[in-house]
Amino acid sequence: MNFLVEYLAYGLVFTGAVLVLLGLLLWLRREKPTATELERRRRLKLNRIGRIAQGQIVELQDGTSPHGVGRLVVYNYEVRGVEYQAAQDISFFQQRLDLSRVAAGQAASVKYDPQNPTNSIVLSEEWSGV
Repeated sequence: MNFLVEYLAYGLVFTGAVLVLLGLLLWLRREKPTATELERRRRLKLNRIGRIAQGQIVELQDGTSPHGVGRLVVYNYEVRGVEYQAAQDISFFQQRLDLSRVAAGQAASVKYDPQNPTNSIVLSEEWSGV
């Protein structure tokens, strides 16, 4: 009877180890988010937590993006007396918005992270500052 309890204990330990290894294997093989998905999450988070500052479009550039040739909007804004300049890939929005009205020198609203003001956007899936 004593050896039966011992074998059951070994069986439970073995089963537990197999389940832990299986879970670890599944975790390691999970699908990693793409650069495009990470950027989309960043925009959505900034739209949710961001504060709005007044800014200005500096220029529009044709450039490269994860989707191929795209558009960049370069803008500047000021937070607590510090001026920032940033660029955002807006090629994703070309099908959704008429970007022909966006021009250098135009005023824009900028959403920025209050904890990290260098992290900012002028466009997201749910908000537009242009």
